[in-house]
Amino acid sequence: MVKPTNELKCTFPSTSQNEALARSIVSGFLMPLDPDIEELADIRCAVSEAVTNCVVHAYKGTQGPITITVKCYDDRTFRMTVADRGCGIPDVEQARKPLYTTAPDEDRCGMGFSIMESFADRLLVSSHVGKGTKVTFIKKLSEASYI
Repeated sequence: MVKPTNELKCTFPSTSQNEALARSIVSGFLMPLDPDIEELADIRCAVSEAVTNCVVHAYKGTQGPITITVKCYDDRTFRMTVADRGCGIPDVEQARKPLYTTAPDEDRCGMGFSIMESFADRLLVSSHVGKGTKVTFIKKLSEASYI
């Protein structure tokens, strides 16, 4: 297995204000790689979607930990895992379909996984009912402008 050149792991409570914290942490971590503005915006959006899914769906009105692990590799591949210990997803395949939501009364559009997938080279989702969900976002960044 290839060893990451840099990695970060942080855990914070599943409150909506921590969505901005998560975006800032991941953005700051990536800055030495000099991602282009579009890549950075896409990754920030993916972070928001993943954390919001934890807050809204995984813990459903309660609170629990969200853990983000970020790794960077020599080939400019970026791997981010967002994990919760919430209710889990009974049918991951169904949950990944556009417009599917478990919170229709809350004006949710059901596009979180689709949005994350559109920005990723690869999106992995694993979940166990009653134990939580892990979403892994993998993207190879373009060449840095300073190289």
